[in-house]
This record gives sequence, structure tokens and C-alpha cells, in this order.
Amino acid sequence: MAKQENTEPKVKKPKVAKPAPGDAPKVKTPRVASDYVARLTTHYEKVIRAEMTKQFGYKNAMQVPKITKVVLNMGIGEGVADRKKVDQAAGDLALIAGQKPVITKSRKSIATYKLRDGQAIGTKVTLRKTRMYDFIDRLVNIALPRIRDFRGLNPKSFDGRGNYSIGVKEHIIFPEIDFDKVVDSWGMDITVCTSARTDEEARALLAAFQFPFRQ
Repeated sequence: MAKQENTEPKVKKPKVAKPAPGDAPKVKTPRVASDYVARLTTHYEKVIRAEMTKQFGYKNAMQVPKITKVVLNMGIGEGVADRKKVDQAAGDLALIAGQKPVITKSRKSIATYKLRDGQAIGTKVTLRKTRMYDFIDRLVNIALPRIRDFRGLNPKSFDGRGNYSIGVKEHIIFPEIDFDKVVDSWGMDITVCTSARTDEEARALLAAFQFPFRQ
């Protein structure tokens, strides 16, 4: 009988680099737990939670709204012509947030604006937990009072789901930015996301965190 030929294509196995003799395998160093607790975290647990429960009559401690995250977004329209502008904005945002931001890219091409699909047009970063509370502390007590002709935040800038948005015209209001090294000044959108169900509860929560709402 004739032998049946194997018609399956041969698959080449990927070559694995062999470790050089004497090289020890890399071991990741575990993160060291920090005892640092943000000032606003303690203030929320000891003061704000009790005030909100008394004001709205919550029956369960889990019903009390809290700030879940803060999103910082910078749109750099000049990045279409010069990619370095986006990198500079990302560097400044990293200083402000204390966390490495993400470069945002366009989703489609628009010939009118000379925009191509996948082109870098901005940067954003999401803060949670300790970094979030530290940022809010600096925003309320240092950055907002440095705004020129500041008369308070708009109390109507809620989206109906408990989230609040702030528009900043110049990012140089933050103390981390050195005036002597700044080449360009960009605007910034700050969105404070909460677990509140209504705008009234979210407004009361942010007011307890000393957000300076316009009267």
C-alpha cells in the first residue's frame, strides 16, 4: 500500500532567546504599602458622611454619595500641526495630576481641519482615591482662588446624574507649573464624578468639600 502524504503545512516554532549564563531571572520588587491618608479622606469619613446622612435621612451608610473619580482633559488643537505641543501638554498635566496621562487621538479624518485618523489631539488623566482627594484639595484651596476675576463656580453645571464639570481657561493656575518654563497656556476640563443620584445631593456633597459655588 502507498503511504499517505501529510499535506498539513509545517508551522515554524518561534525562537525563544536563551538567557545568557550567569544572568539571574528578573524579579519584580513588591510595592511598599504607605500609611499616608489624604486630609479630605479623613474629613469625609468623620464629618461629611454624618452631615449628608442628617440632611437627606439616609438609612444605610452605603447610600451616602461620595466622589468616585476626577477626570482631567486637555484638548490641544495646535497638535494637528505640531506633535510637540501635545507632548508638552502631557508633561504639564503629569505635573498637575501626579500621574502619567494618556494621549488622546482622533477617531476619524476631517479634511476641513486638516485632521487625520489616529492623530494626537489632546491628553487626559483619571484620578482616584488618594491622588483624587489630594488634587481636589489643591484645586479648591490653591488653584481656583488664583483665577483672574474669580466669582465662584457655576452651580448649574451638573449633568443630571451627579457629575460636575469645571472649565479652566489657563492651566498655569496650578502651583506645580513654573511660569518661567511655560511656553504655551492651554485650557482644561475638570469633571468630578460622584455616586449621587440627583444634582441636589451632588451639590450638597461638593459644597461640603468647600467647592466655592456662586451664590
